[in-house]
Amino acid sequence: MKSLIVYSSQSGNTKKLAEALFEALTGEKEIYPIDEAPEPDGYDFIALGFWLMAGKPDPKSAKYLEKIGTAKLFLFATHGAGKGSDHAKNAMAQAKNLAPGATIVGLYECQGEVNPKILEKVKAKPEPLPWIGDADDAVGHPDESDINELKNIVSALSL
Repeated sequence: MKSLIVYSSQSGNTKKLAEALFEALTGEKEIYPIDEAPEPDGYDFIALGFWLMAGKPDPKSAKYLEKIGTAKLFLFATHGAGKGSDHAKNAMAQAKNLAPGATIVGLYECQGEVNPKILEKVKAKPEPLPWIGDADDAVGHPDESDINELKNIVSALSL
């Protein structure tokens, strides 16, 4: 099986998960940041990692998801919202909708520490964003527990 891991990462959080996922996979595998990612054709399994922007996959990831045909797809994401929050669930649902022909074999999302400069800008907005109350809990994530959880999920996949 030929596997491809593609990730979009602003602060390094999603990159950490991508590297952990790469370690957990066996067989022929490649890993790329989204700006260097090859076309998804010819891969049996694709894992795409993204960060959330306005409650959706970041624009580069959204565009890449639209290129994925019928491959097996694993989605993973980092965000400032609480793990399992509606904010995170809605973003994953949107990601799945961007790749309608793919077979979704798994999902993983966890908090990722928000860049302090971005956090400062967001906190200054007159209307608080839905995830802002969870941002302080995101400090230090993804941590070892998050990474081990992801590795266990990927190792259990029937690929």
